[in-house]
Formats: sequence, structure tokens, C-alpha cells
Amino acid sequence: MIFKRSLVALAISTIALTGCGSSSSEEEVVIEPTGFSFAATEMITNLTNDVIVAGYQNLNDEAADFLLATQNLVNTPTAENLAAAQQAWKDVRVPWEQGESHIFGPVDALSIDPHLDTWPLNTSDLQALLASQTGFSADELKTFNDDVQGFHTMEFLLFGDGVADNEKTIEEMTILESEYLSAAAEVFKTYTQTLFDAWTVANNPNDVNSVAYKDLLITANNDVYASQLGVVEELINGMIGIVDEVGNGKIAEPFGSSIDNIDTSKVESQYSWNSLSDFTDNIQGVQNVYRGEFPEQADKAGIIDFISAADAVVATRVDIEIVDAIAAIKAISGEADLPFRQAINDANARLRIQLAIDALTTLQTSLENDVLTQLQEWQQ
Repeated sequence: MIFKRSLVALAISTIALTGCGSSSSEEEVVIEPTGFSFAATEMITNLTNDVIVAGYQNLNDEAADFLLATQNLVNTPTAENLAAAQQAWKDVRVPWEQGESHIFGPVDALSIDPHLDTWPLNTSDLQALLASQTGFSADELKTFNDDVQGFHTMEFLLFGDGVADNEKTIEEMTILESEYLSAAAEVFKTYTQTLFDAWTVANNPNDVNSVAYKDLLITANNDVYASQLGVVEELINGMIGIVDEVGNGKIAEPFGSSIDNIDTSKVESQYSWNSLSDFTDNIQGVQNVYRGEFPEQADKAGIIDFISAADAVVATRVDIEIVDAIAAIKAISGEADLPFRQAINDANARLRIQLAIDALTTLQTSLENDVLTQLQEWQQ
């Protein structure tokens, strides 16, 4: 959606009569415009290249490492190679979850999101495939439904069902499971490459005249973004969207209204017990966009600079709220280091979960009411 508005002319002329008789003078009263000015080109360029595109580069690189780890597991099925593949799955999960703070453009238009991250997994169909076939190839697997490929299919094969633990052993993994896993990893890598290419080469691989999606953001005034205002709005709405999804969906839905109506089936990444890391990375992705850089990197222009030009107090407050939300999510596990699927069924952990939901609600409210609304005051 492209946000459009018009500026009303603010110069008003009045005729004032002075003195006596017929003498008069004309006085022009100029009312200064409200709002704030901000040159957004550097910020948009930085967020596009050094956060979004760099994140998809990381995703693609980690996907290559993950594919290699699964191939090693097929060729040499040892406990060490299984552990390496499990870690590689967690590693590739990080840039994907952080990237959910900007789920727009090719990741949506090319259906990359459902190809990579459909949840819930269709375990019954997956088990039927494993029971009925003698082998799997990437070409074949790519024709399967999204709910039997992608992150969570590979997670289930690597970690088991996650009910009692997340420590599947090499003795528990069949040859067919490892072949399916490696084929799924190969398909996965093709999609991460497609996503990276769409941002850096051509956003529509079927159109020879298509440009890199990054260029549409950096050089606004095109069919997708009529102006820089539309780009900034897209970025802010991306942050709002994932904060809403984490607080009101990923956490709140399995949490339920009481301990008596929890729903562990709705816990994403439950097989690996990686849920809290997912949620943390989602909000870390918000911080990446807001600050304009990944953690521990040199300070660059981000949304915080745009908001600071309008209201420095609000800019700092929202930054603190992001930090608080991340800390509240990390605190859910407590001293017992509970995974999220167990935490929702623990009375004390539920108190910490509610604090995290509250922190995310506060952040979402600020992003909607104090950040997004600044677009109305921005004088481009």
C-alpha cells in the first residue's frame, strides 16, 4: 500500500486597514509549515543493501552449508554428522526469522515464504511418503505440497517429534529419512537462491525486463513505490506485522487464555525446541530495521534516525521497547531453561510469557501510533 497525502498551501494574505481615511496597506502573514524534514535516501539505501539484501545473502550462504551438512549425513551417517546437520538447521533458521521483519516483495510475490516455512507440518502425509517410497530426489520432492517440505519437514526429520526431547539419535534416523532430508535441503537451497536473485538481479525471473527488487526501493518513483514515503511505510509496516504475529499469534495462540486451554500443536519449531530462539530472532529483525544494522556492526541509518528527526524522545523510547521485548522473550525459559512448548504448561513460566506478550503489545502500539503516524508529518 502506498501512503499518499497532499500539502495545503500555507501562505495567507490579508488586507489590513491602518490609520484614518482611505489609506490602507497590504500585509502578508506567512504561517510556518508543521512537520519535519528528513533526507531518506541514505537510510533506504542502507536498509535495502546492508540489512535486507545482506540478510538474504546470509540465508543463502547458510542454506548452502546446511545442504552440505545433510549430504555428509547421507554419505556418512554418524552421530557427529547428525549433530552438525541439526546445528546447521538452527543456523539457517536465524537469518530467515530475522528476515520476517520485512516479509514483502519477492518473498511474498514468488511464494517463497510458504515454500520454506509452511506450518503446521503435515506429519501424516510425510510419514505416508516415507512408508510408501524407496527413495527421494530433489526434483520429485519439489512437486510435493508445501506442508511436507521446507523448514519444519527438515526439523522433524532431524530432531524427532519434540514431545519428550529434541535429541534424535543417529540410530533413530532411517536411510530414507536422511535421503528425504537431503532432497528437501536441496530444494530449500534453490528457493533461497531464487529469493536472493530476485532482490539483486531480477524480481521476476520470468520477465527479461524485470529489475532487481532492491532497485525499486532505492530508486522510488516506479510502479511499486510511487515515492520514498511508500518505501518507508513498507518498512515500518513490516516491523508492525511481525511484532503482531509474534505477540498475538506465535506466542498467544498456543498460550491460550488459561493453563487449561493451551494448544501445543500451535507451537512453531516445537520439534527442535527452537521456538523461543525463533521469537527472539523475529524481534531482533525488527531491531535490525529500526537501528539500520545487525548487532555489533557500525552505526548506520535506520528507522530510528527517521523518527529522531520527528521526535527524539519517541525514537529512544521505541528503541528501548524493542530491547525490552527481546529480553522478555528470552526470560520465558527461566532458570529451568524450559522450551516454549513446556513453558506454556508451567504456572510460573506463564507469568513470564504474559510479560513478554505485554512487552510486544506495548511495542506494537508504539509502532502503530507513534512511528507509522510520523509519515503524515514528513515533509519530503
